[in-house]
Amino acid sequence: MSYPVYLAVDLGATSGRVMAGVVADGAIRLEEVNRFPTKGVEVDGAWHWDVKDIFAHVVDGLTRASILFGSRVAGISVDTWGVDYGLLDASGELLCDPFMYRDSRTDGVEERIHGMVSKETIYNETGIQFMFFNSINQLFAEKESGEGRLEAASDLLFMPDLFNYWLCGAKVQERSMASTSQLLNPVTGKWSDVLLETLELPKHLFRDITEPGTRIGSLLPALRKETGLGDVPIFAVAGHDTGSAVAGAPLRDDAPAFLSSGTWSLMGIESHLPLVKPETLLASYSNEAGGEGTTRLLKNICGMWLVEQLKEEWLLSGDAFSYDELVELARGAEPFRSIVDPDDTSFARPGPMTDRLRDYCREQDEPIPETRAQLLRTVFDSLACKYRLVFDQLATFTSKPLTELRVVGGGSQNDFLNQCAASALNCQVHAGPVEATSLGNILMQLRGAGEIDSLESGREMVNRSFESHSFLPIAPETWEAPVERLRQRITLK
Repeated sequence: MSYPVYLAVDLGATSGRVMAGVVADGAIRLEEVNRFPTKGVEVDGAWHWDVKDIFAHVVDGLTRASILFGSRVAGISVDTWGVDYGLLDASGELLCDPFMYRDSRTDGVEERIHGMVSKETIYNETGIQFMFFNSINQLFAEKESGEGRLEAASDLLFMPDLFNYWLCGAKVQERSMASTSQLLNPVTGKWSDVLLETLELPKHLFRDITEPGTRIGSLLPALRKETGLGDVPIFAVAGHDTGSAVAGAPLRDDAPAFLSSGTWSLMGIESHLPLVKPETLLASYSNEAGGEGTTRLLKNICGMWLVEQLKEEWLLSGDAFSYDELVELARGAEPFRSIVDPDDTSFARPGPMTDRLRDYCREQDEPIPETRAQLLRTVFDSLACKYRLVFDQLATFTSKPLTELRVVGGGSQNDFLNQCAASALNCQVHAGPVEATSLGNILMQLRGAGEIDSLESGREMVNRSFESHSFLPIAPETWEAPVERLRQRITLK
């Protein structure tokens, strides 16, 4: 029997892949078609995404999928990291390669915006956590630059929308991705006129919102010829990768807590309504849109960024470590020796991390981590402590106690961090599926194609198709003191 295949183009901030979802007998089987780096380029001191190179890898993946699956390919869609966008001229060409969200052009922009419109107004209009790289800050920096690109632009496409445009020619702005911009109102579901007018951002750039699970077109004829694929539908899914990851996570109404674990850790709960109130503003929670009208009330936490930067630093010095080797180094080190706030602004920029971790500990009167094992253990212990603080805070926003956490994404393979989380949170942790983002992408394509009748039934397919690993708390009382050390040092913001 010829089973349909849906292709998920999943682009992260360090790597991308094309994944094939083979749908058969009420289950999904995933196959990796290709994997590639998603790199940036520095131009005149500014960092941009090399989107043409990324798209060439995507097309290569589609070509390989054509060879593997032929006419069985029934759908394609793209999800990416949040907030970044491209500006197109009247002919549909990029005015420049999209800026990378960590580029320094947004330095000081938040403060200038808050001089024009209060934080309370921005949060009431958007329900989004304040972060220096949000699209609102990038667009205001673009306006301030004097380069004229914003004024010359005919269209603004967020990253997944840009790649989908190159696949099918349709220009849309999908809801989950648009919600990361800090310009979309989560209550009305529309762009905030208050912010667009106050900041004098061109209103014509902000389109009617497209819902996840919408078929937006078909693969362009030139790409059909190049890849060997046919008239394949292109769908807008939950284009923000966290939106797709949570869509692919088998959550339940009585167990809504999730952790999307990767370069970023995004911890939150899935809700049917946004929660925009003074308490969530004070605690810096985002209300991001998901599939089928859901909201992800979540907080961004640093995640594996610190480990990735340490790994890169040591590689440049001539010492290559696998992630498994790094985990084993951490596992063997003394626990709770040094605790840092993973989200301290001193850790936000790319580059060598050893000295920054040591400087933080010195300034906060923490023991200075001297060895690589101590540095790594500091990161893992600190992440688990931060998870606990956020988990406790999330519980104050729910009507029922939080007794479980679902971890998805690449970090769900890190048994050491998962066990640390279970013990620090004193709750059961379920890890997996690893490829939740690709699965969520595929589920929303299936929804758009009418192959499933709800996201819930899609999640049941995921449960049938993939195993999860569970972790129970071990000596949770030993985590109370380090958690309290971090709690006393920081205000969650």
